Amino acid sequence: MPNPSAEITLSTSRTLGLVAIASGDRYQQANHALAEAGFSRLPNGAYTASLADAQAARHTASALLHRAHEHGATVIASTRPYLGDFGTAIAAQLPGTWTSELEIYSHPLWQEDLWPALWEAGEIHRAIEDHRIPFASVLKNGTGTELLLIERPGHPSGYLLGALTDQEKEDVRNDPATPRSFVLPADPDLAASVISHTFLPAYRRALHNRDVNSVLSALERIREEHQTLQAIKDSGRYSAGVPLKNPRLLAGFERDFANLAWLSFHDVLEHAPGLLARCRPAATPWPDDAAALIRLREAVTASQDAWNQWNDLRHDPWGIPRALSHHEWSQIRGQLGLAVLPAIEAWLAHTDVFERQVRAAVPGGAAALSAPSPRLLAARPALPPSPRSAAAHR
Repeated sequence: MPNPSAEITLSTSRTLGLVAIASGDRYQQANHALAEAGFSRLPNGAYTASLADAQAARHTASALLHRAHEHGATVIASTRPYLGDFGTAIAAQLPGTWTSELEIYSHPLWQEDLWPALWEAGEIHRAIEDHRIPFASVLKNGTGTELLLIERPGHPSGYLLGALTDQEKEDVRNDPATPRSFVLPADPDLAASVISHTFLPAYRRALHNRDVNSVLSALERIREEHQTLQAIKDSGRYSAGVPLKNPRLLAGFERDFANLAWLSFHDVLEHAPGLLARCRPAATPWPDDAAALIRLREAVTASQDAWNQWNDLRHDPWGIPRALSHHEWSQIRGQLGLAVLPAIEAWLAHTDVFERQVRAAVPGGAAALSAPSPRLLAARPALPPSPRSAAAHR
């Protein structure tokens, strides 16, 4: 991708006046030029100069050209308005309460901080891969939804919008649940309408499908181990066919299974409450699934204590978990797995019912009805700031 050593992008803002953003390997030289030309630095790293006095504005612009030349920086006048204004105008029109924050990735390496959070496999994915993106606006609704807004590279107007996530995810290029980016028009009213009526519904469906796939993948891993354990119990032999001479060894196999099962079952406990809350079996071709869904909800409720213990231990503020050995962690997981074994078996028994009901309950689908947000099993602690956020203020 193009990588000028020092570049200054100029745009205009209705409230800030002239806005300048430095980028490139030698972006600090561009920053020096801006400071010497009389620009003021904002907390997010951008620089501004007032346009209220035309004569003073011309003097500042002239000074910038001279200082930029002295510092070896290239000045580029953008054909678009300041992206921070565009993001703010959109946020004000989205449903709910949204904010917009401009992030700056002055050094080319900072742009790579976007990759861990980017949950998108369309045009915006390719844009970040193939082009320099020195700045972006991040739209947040305060309840976990974050959207990335950038200027569309290679086009004189238009913008790209993609999804961000702090959750673990599959390869975005191969995962069918990955949402796709949208091309937004240059008019903020029209852009907000596209986001509200098209992008956000698609994003909610993507979240739903991602959580469904996480639960089903976890159950599939558990099922494979459970079948191995059951075969040993039924045959009295190891998986290799060697006779199990000491039946007391079976307890060890059960603990090993419980340890491995917990590693996957906590994914079920994390995502299942929200998914089950959307299920409306009476609105599907399988109304008799209601009884099985009740058993699954009861299994989740019965696992509450184990889930709380796991979260309390993982996020212990005194750092006790860091002192535990691998063997001690294995023992803890085994104990938790044994405690929720009846719940695990209930989920294994009704996986097919769960899958067809949650597939029918995809937001916006024919069987999807409005419902209050489900109560999570336990309040999840706040995640630490991502490297992306830190990069924005360097």
